[in-house]
Amino acid sequence: MMQLAKSTREMFHDRRFLKKALMIACPVALQGMLNTVVNLVDTLMIGSLGATAIAAVGLANKVFFVFSLLVFGIVSGSGVLAAQFWGNSDVKNIRKVLGLSILLALGGALFFVVPSIVRPQMVMRIFTTSEASISLGAGYLRIAALTYPFIALTNVYVAMLRAVNRVVFPVVTSCIAIIVNICLNYVLIFGKFGAPALGVAGAALATLTARILEICLVLAYVYGKRLPLACGFSGLFGWSGQFIRKFFDTSAPVIANEFMWGLGTTMYSLAYGRMGDNAVAAITIATTIQDIVVVLFQGLSAATAVILGNELGGGKLKRAETYATHFFILEFFVMLASAAVVVGIRIPIIGLYNITPEVAHDVNLCILLFAAYMPFKMFNYINVVGVLRSGGDTKMCLFLDTSGVWFIGVPLAFLGALVWKLPIYTVYALVMLEEVYKAVLGYIRYRQKKWLRNLAVEIT
Repeated sequence: MMQLAKSTREMFHDRRFLKKALMIACPVALQGMLNTVVNLVDTLMIGSLGATAIAAVGLANKVFFVFSLLVFGIVSGSGVLAAQFWGNSDVKNIRKVLGLSILLALGGALFFVVPSIVRPQMVMRIFTTSEASISLGAGYLRIAALTYPFIALTNVYVAMLRAVNRVVFPVVTSCIAIIVNICLNYVLIFGKFGAPALGVAGAALATLTARILEICLVLAYVYGKRLPLACGFSGLFGWSGQFIRKFFDTSAPVIANEFMWGLGTTMYSLAYGRMGDNAVAAITIATTIQDIVVVLFQGLSAATAVILGNELGGGKLKRAETYATHFFILEFFVMLASAAVVVGIRIPIIGLYNITPEVAHDVNLCILLFAAYMPFKMFNYINVVGVLRSGGDTKMCLFLDTSGVWFIGVPLAFLGALVWKLPIYTVYALVMLEEVYKAVLGYIRYRQKKWLRNLAVEIT
């Protein structure tokens, strides 16, 4: 306890650390918060059309969820290398990382775009047996899938901008895109100002327009300001064999990690989808409310990965270890405040939805369970996404995430939903046990210090 108190005092007195952590974490968290606000507004607007509409869009977005995790895996793995190269002042290799990431992200986008456009009903049948949800969801999915390539490109550039400590402008672009998205949602969903009332398809069109605008703004910023990322095709491509091996040695486990984890959590949706539209609506609303605080830890974990990556790439291993401890302490305090917030706002936000008392009851219990599991879940964000990945310990991260989902979460989801016929909040409680498992094994791995590596030196 005395050592913990000492480390806490050191963390609060380390102005350099706090300034840099907040400089990166706050814009990333704000950007995530803004995206969550859009999702909340989307759900509220679509929710006025009924529980089936909420369920349809929620299930259709599971395709985007798996796709976004694949892209997140690509940009997380590449971000680790880019952050260490930036710590080593190696702009040339940062551009090579950017080029390879663009190629992989756009290739991944096409893998999801084609079936979503060609056979959207078939894709929707993977998640639900409700014909009403399939019909509504397919119309939404066919349009929403067109946004995937633009989102992939945006995410790659934003991750690279974070690696070189340029985190403010992506928030500005998100603000502009979000305002456009919300305004177009109102116009196209309900048919305002002479536009046709397109319902859920209108929400998809609004998102497509906003995402195209967002990537145009990001590219204009990168090339207009002539940032380190701005270069021609020759700067982005032409990788050496050693570079490609190191890239995939670091990134491939992260890509596999996020994809397999995303696929596993999508299996939860398959279980929920067979519990009925009310259960899907409840978990969709609960997840949207939870995301209000989850984005804080996404920002904190991004700051962890960038700052530790910069220190490790600069050969400052001892300082990186100290900063890792600081981040865990900071995470604990933010977690306590966030748990209080999510519990406090749950009733007013639930009251905004046009749902039955039964669905509202289930949403309330899901949120309370989420708050109870927060100490484990948020520790895992910082440890797995931030600390372990910053030093390239990505294979262990792959093991932690995939084993937690596939050996604990998925079996319990199907047993609870289809065999034991439990209510949605009890199934959710069983699924969240995977976070406890990951926290225990992840802490042991952190203490082994195998993540303290300078990858920039290993490549050059």
